Amino acid sequence: MDSTRELFVALARRYAFADLGALAPAEEIAEVCEFGQRLLSLDAEDFAAEARVVPADLRRRARACHMPQTPREQPRGALESLRPAYGLLLEVIAVRWHRRELSTMIAAVHIASEYLPLLAFEPQLGHAGDPARWPAGLSAAGSRFGVIGDRECDHTKSEQSATNRTLRVSIEPGQGWRAYFDRLHSQVAGALGVCVATCRNPCTAMDWIDPEPRADLQSRARTALAFAETPLVRLRHAAPVGHGFGVPSPEEVLDAWERSRAALDKNPIGTAALKDDGFPLPGLPALFSAVAGTPIAPSTLLRGVSEHVVSLLDRQP
Repeated sequence: MDSTRELFVALARRYAFADLGALAPAEEIAEVCEFGQRLLSLDAEDFAAEARVVPADLRRRARACHMPQTPREQPRGALESLRPAYGLLLEVIAVRWHRRELSTMIAAVHIASEYLPLLAFEPQLGHAGDPARWPAGLSAAGSRFGVIGDRECDHTKSEQSATNRTLRVSIEPGQGWRAYFDRLHSQVAGALGVCVATCRNPCTAMDWIDPEPRADLQSRARTALAFAETPLVRLRHAAPVGHGFGVPSPEEVLDAWERSRAALDKNPIGTAALKDDGFPLPGLPALFSAVAGTPIAPSTLLRGVSEHVVSLLDRQP
């Protein structure tokens, strides 16, 4: 029995929640492992699912990363602030690195890149890109934001479609709301970054932000857009990564990150990526913090679940 328990503890400390859940000696442990696996898999739709056997603090912190499934769901979770979600993303990236699950690690990096412009916008918006709370200024007179077919707008056709939808999705039923987040919200994040940072023919869409904070946002959003084009993020798109035929080696990931850091070192925001902060991808937490305009550190949510599972195993006869 001691050797079996040692195996279970080792699985818990390795965050192997799916494996441990399948072997769990008690239903309570299996439920906690299911909760932990949802977090590790970044299943943000289900972070708020009932898990009463999980300590309240862990459930509360998971709900802060949850994506609301209806326009009026409360609390607003990751639409209120993306900062807890980025803390979880950093923790997941570190766990996947240490487990050498590099394909899923790069997938988490890719998710972080898609929504990074919204993290930059959060101080100005007062929320994390909640379609139910967009500022009226986005649709002010002279704004091209959400106007389909306007050739003066720098948005792609898909971005124009996404931004048009985001202005009205909050009055759609839950099914339409969920479909929007499945396919379009990340494009809206990128479109906002374009509006404030790279548009060659600016309209009035960003006039609701005063000049001084807009200049600061422009720098942070430009770096967010640049991160999406780095060699590290491109690993997700380059065949065969992400298509089931191969996985980058640790050396390839680190090399891609070093080249990414060099590419980002163009302004005070991007230079944050050069910080040696002890993270598996050194400087990534510092970069996210610089884009957010506030410190963001890897969360301890997965570690908390692991420790709770070990405590439950200790109580087993």
